[in-house]
Amino acid sequence: MKKQKIQELIELVEQSDIQELEVHFFGGRKIIIRKESGGDTYVVNTETPSTKTAVRQSPSQTKTEPEVPVEEELEKSEIASEVEQVGKFYELKAPMVGTFYRKPSPDSEPYVNTGDHISVGQVVCLIEAMKLFNEVKSEVNGTIKKIAVEDSSPVEFGQVLFLIEPD
Repeated sequence: MKKQKIQELIELVEQSDIQELEVHFFGGRKIIIRKESGGDTYVVNTETPSTKTAVRQSPSQTKTEPEVPVEEELEKSEIASEVEQVGKFYELKAPMVGTFYRKPSPDSEPYVNTGDHISVGQVVCLIEAMKLFNEVKSEVNGTIKKIAVEDSSPVEFGQVLFLIEPD
């Protein structure tokens, strides 16, 4: 993507109520533009799993200038970069906003663990939304390679919950 187009997207985010804009490109590349409460805008460009750059953009700047990578931004995009291995892993994403639970009850064993083989339709977790517990079922046969969310933590719609290596 050309710098001019990126600048236009940054200006769009700055001039709107949008807090985050994520653009996915063919080939696994993506750009995430985040507006922080302090007025700074961050651009995280994750081109490949091994190449990540972050750019800080203040409202007064008119062009994108690369800086030293922002540590916390890179940590937040760490899972996103692993997810970009689209050809290798299937991303099981949250179907709704809520609280992620790995177990049906506090005394029970987790539905799945890293390394477990799962099949289509198998329950892998629960998401609590408005006091209702919703089962999240696998959409593929495969092996759980990564659990991307901590138990009992909030999740957003479309957030990656599991990385699954399909059979």
